[in-house]
Amino acid sequence: MSFSLITKNELARVIGPRRCCKTSELAALIKMDGTLQINGRKIALNITNHNAAVARKVIKLSKDLFGIRPEVLVKKKVRLRKNNVYMVRIPPQPELQKMLVELGMLNDNGSLQEGLPEKLLQKECCRRSYLRGIFLGGGSVNNPGGTYHLEIITGDGRHAGDISNLLQQFGLPARISSRKQWYVVYLKDSEQIVECLNIMGAHTALLEFENTRIYKDMRNKINRLVNCETANLNKTVDAAMRQSENIRVIAGTMGIEKLPRPLREVAELRLHYPDASLKELGEMMDPPLGKSGVNHRLRKLDKIAEKLHSGGLLNIPAKHGGTGVEK
Repeated sequence: MSFSLITKNELARVIGPRRCCKTSELAALIKMDGTLQINGRKIALNITNHNAAVARKVIKLSKDLFGIRPEVLVKKKVRLRKNNVYMVRIPPQPELQKMLVELGMLNDNGSLQEGLPEKLLQKECCRRSYLRGIFLGGGSVNNPGGTYHLEIITGDGRHAGDISNLLQQFGLPARISSRKQWYVVYLKDSEQIVECLNIMGAHTALLEFENTRIYKDMRNKINRLVNCETANLNKTVDAAMRQSENIRVIAGTMGIEKLPRPLREVAELRLHYPDASLKELGEMMDPPLGKSGVNHRLRKLDKIAEKLHSGGLLNIPAKHGGTGVEK
């Protein structure tokens, strides 16, 4: 079961505490999934959704709020193993038009009302319920183990703008994009998605989202640390191999014994302990030497080896324990 389906199943069980909240949520569901069939003065309403729990909620709200008992039709899709389609149908009846007027779908004169039903969105609890209905009607949220993405799809550009404005009232800066003939209102920031789930009342899904996100962030942090340590280790190994090779060049040409004592000491230690770190080499010396001091001497050895490679002139001061050597 997908995380989106888990979230919708939870939200389908959430019922607003007041009549105004229930009315707002039903209005949002009909706005998202409803289709009016007008034949003269007769009006029928079809509400189509792929989730059985959402269809049951539409039936319950219609019955509780307006005493209407809708019909339910189930269409099974066999292609590509798609889910069933549930159609909640309210046939023509006097109560339907009154219901549509109260839900802000129709004006008092029977004409269609555009935009959001502002009279149903005066209270914050009603706005939360309306947002929940919108998500149940056309929303989805990705599994937090992958990319963070919550979206609501609608075929009306104006409605997409209204949904975006509603989200912004809760401090959620939603964006809008077009996808073929659809408009997509979406959030991509994990903190914003968590807040949106909280606003709609999906608290169990929120906890699962947070647990997965924390695990994912910790795993990514560990991976970054391991990659950093591996990169540093590779650099250390490469440097040690280069230093050992340069010291062998010096030993095979002029001889390590001709090096000044400080350089000879670090050269011999590096050859005997090729895997040791600079800190470990410094602790073996007498007297002990810091990492920067060991690194400084190894760099001098690298320069001597480069001179020998290029056939240049080497001048090693005798006062450091060596003799002047020319090559």
